[in-house]
Amino acid sequence: MSSFAIAGVQMPVSSHDDNIQTMERYAAHVRGRFPWVNMLLFSELAAFGPDPAKAVPMPGAVEERLAGIARRFGLWLVPGSLFEARAKAIFNTAPVIAPDGTVVARYSKLFPFRPYEQGIAAGTEFVVFDVPEAGRFGVSICYDMWFPETTRQMAALGAEVILHPTMTDTIDRDVELAIARASAVQNQCYFFDINGVGAGGCGRSIVVDPSGYVLHEAGTAEQIIPIEIDFAKVRRERERGLRGLGQVLKSFRDREVDFPVYRRDAETSSFLRSLGPLVKPGAPAGDPLPPTGPAGVTPPPPAFTPSSSH
Repeated sequence: MSSFAIAGVQMPVSSHDDNIQTMERYAAHVRGRFPWVNMLLFSELAAFGPDPAKAVPMPGAVEERLAGIARRFGLWLVPGSLFEARAKAIFNTAPVIAPDGTVVARYSKLFPFRPYEQGIAAGTEFVVFDVPEAGRFGVSICYDMWFPETTRQMAALGAEVILHPTMTDTIDRDVELAIARASAVQNQCYFFDINGVGAGGCGRSIVVDPSGYVLHEAGTAEQIIPIEIDFAKVRRERERGLRGLGQVLKSFRDREVDFPVYRRDAETSSFLRSLGPLVKPGAPAGDPLPPTGPAGVTPPPPAFTPSSSH
C-alpha cells in the first residue's frame, strides 16, 4: 500500500438520539469527497452519547450496524466508542472494524474519568492491530492519554499510529492538546485525538506527526479531518531520531534504571496513598446547604445527563 489516509470526524453528538445514521452520512460524504481515505475515526461515545443506560452487548445488533457501514463504503472504521454491557458491568469500548465488516479488535478504556465517570468498569488489555501492507495502530480513549504509560506501552508493542477518540467538554482541553503533542514526540508516532461537538465535546481535535508537528487543529464546529500518513516517516524517525535528534524509544529500551513507582508496596506508594480517596470534591466547609422544599425535603436536581468527558 503506497499511502494510507485517516479521516477524523469531529461530529455533533446528541445525548438523546441515535447518532449512527449521522455517522453513516459522514461515511458516505468522505467516500465521495475524499475517495483516497482508508479509515474513519469518530469521537468517544459518538453513537449514543454519554448515557450508560444505553449500553449494548458486543457483539450485537449495534456493532453489526456499524460493521455494515464499514462494508458499504469499504473503509476501516473506528466508530469512537460505545458503552458495552458485559459480565454484569459496563465498559467504554471502541471496536475496530475492517472494510469487510470484520471486527478485528475491541479496546476497553483503561482509565474511566473517575471520580466523575461513575459506574464504568476499567479495561485491562492494550490493543494494537495491523493494517496489511500499511502499518500498526494502537487504540486509546480520552482520559487514557493523561497516563503516558498507556501510549508508551502501545509504542513498545510497535504501534506507529495512535487512534484516540475523546469526549472532552471541559476547560482543560488546551492541556490535552499539549498532551497529544507530547505523546506523539515521546513515542515517535502519529497521534489522532478526535473530539466531538455538541453533547460530544468542545471540538478542537488535533493530529500530530512523529516529529511533533501539528498537522491540523480543528475549531469548535463540526469538521472532517482527512490526513495522509507516512509510515516510512515513523520508521525513519525511530531509526535516526526525532528531527534527526533524540532517539527516544531506543534510549528508553537501553535505560539503566527501573521505575519503583510501578511497584505497589508501602515503600514506593506511601505518598500516593496519603493523597486520600478518589472521590468528587464536596462543598467547602461552612458553605450553606442547598435549599429544601416543603417539610425539609430537598428538591430534585433538574434533569441532566452528565458528560463522560475525558
